[in-house]
Amino acid sequence: MKVFKFGGASVDSVSRIRSLPSILNNYNSEKILIVVSAMGKTTNALEKVAEAFYNRDLSKALELFGKIKQQHIEIAESLGAADNNLMQLRMIDFFTEVEWLLHDKPAKTFNYYYDQIVCIGELLSSAIISYFLQTTGISNLWVDVRDVFATDDQFRAANINWEITTSRIKEQIIPLFENTKIVLTQGFIGATEANESTTLGREGSDYSAAIFANLLDAESLTIWKDVKGVMNADPKSFPDVIYIRELGYDEVIEMAFYGAQVIHPKTIKPLQNKNIPLQVKCFLEPDLPGTLIHAKHISSLPPIIVLKQNQVLIHLSSKDFSFVGEEGTARLYNILSQLHIQPNLLQTGAVILQLCIDNIPDKIEKLAHAASQLFNVHIENGLTLLTVRHYQKDLFEKLIQGRSIVLQQWSSETVQTLLTALQP
Repeated sequence: MKVFKFGGASVDSVSRIRSLPSILNNYNSEKILIVVSAMGKTTNALEKVAEAFYNRDLSKALELFGKIKQQHIEIAESLGAADNNLMQLRMIDFFTEVEWLLHDKPAKTFNYYYDQIVCIGELLSSAIISYFLQTTGISNLWVDVRDVFATDDQFRAANINWEITTSRIKEQIIPLFENTKIVLTQGFIGATEANESTTLGREGSDYSAAIFANLLDAESLTIWKDVKGVMNADPKSFPDVIYIRELGYDEVIEMAFYGAQVIHPKTIKPLQNKNIPLQVKCFLEPDLPGTLIHAKHISSLPPIIVLKQNQVLIHLSSKDFSFVGEEGTARLYNILSQLHIQPNLLQTGAVILQLCIDNIPDKIEKLAHAASQLFNVHIENGLTLLTVRHYQKDLFEKLIQGRSIVLQQWSSETVQTLLTALQP
């Protein structure tokens, strides 16, 4: 049993989707569960639909969703998948699911509506690809992952109910392989006990695939991308990136923690728990070896560079110049836990705490309000967080040259520097 995950870039056009059969035919003796993301920039487009709806701009929301509908209909037609009556009915169901909601008025949180709308991207792409594969002679069974992945109601960052999900995979997924070699489903999404759609966090399809790999006791997980493997930096930001052939679980966890976009932060743990290797391979050149990620610790790695733009530094100072102390720090961590905020950088002093977080306005507002009961609060915007693992002095100095350092932390392996707007 293998698990494959095809990301949005791998299925963002008719030509790329048409390449899928040639990849899958190389594994025609294998049982494979395939996890599919939304096509291309569909998630971004659906986010704008959700924003327009929540701002009560019905006409704009419907207009934006109409464009998404038309794009998917045209792709389905180009692939010959739209000729299937069941496919047509399935797409109508998905369209109706969103349009019914858009004609309502928002009465719940934005995150709730976000999940109900944005999840449609994965459902549409997976359905189209499933029927397209059928037309090429690759038999497969399509599954709505919302019937499998049980989650809590922490919308946009839902947590898996492992007990229920494990039971459903045993009862619903494993028996399917008695009648097919390929089961095709979605990443990124799940559902609550009340059958409300949820999402697992941005780029959560990697995590979905890892969950399936764990619970199916898969031989391996392969994530198909449009690059030849894991690089030491984002090639869109740095022209001279270095390809890394092999990585340990430990290093990838560190990279993900610091914000590297190559793998979703939660992906590694389910694999590590059962020692399941992860391969990152190139969708465009499937014969390339890609990057192998496994339990072995790999030494002598190149410097790994991670940039997080649009950062906010929150300064929390004691109101009466008394020591912040253990109590103040503990109360701050309690606030962060309640608001589901993970600081990217935190530094403590005698009378001040400083934390760097992603610029998510509603969370910053809630954090500032709660913290103001304990501290004086000052917010500094427009910053960039640079993290370099296995740093080299010359490279690091080049990266920060001419920039103003706001905050900095060092360890034996890693340096993190908060800078005024950094353009690579």
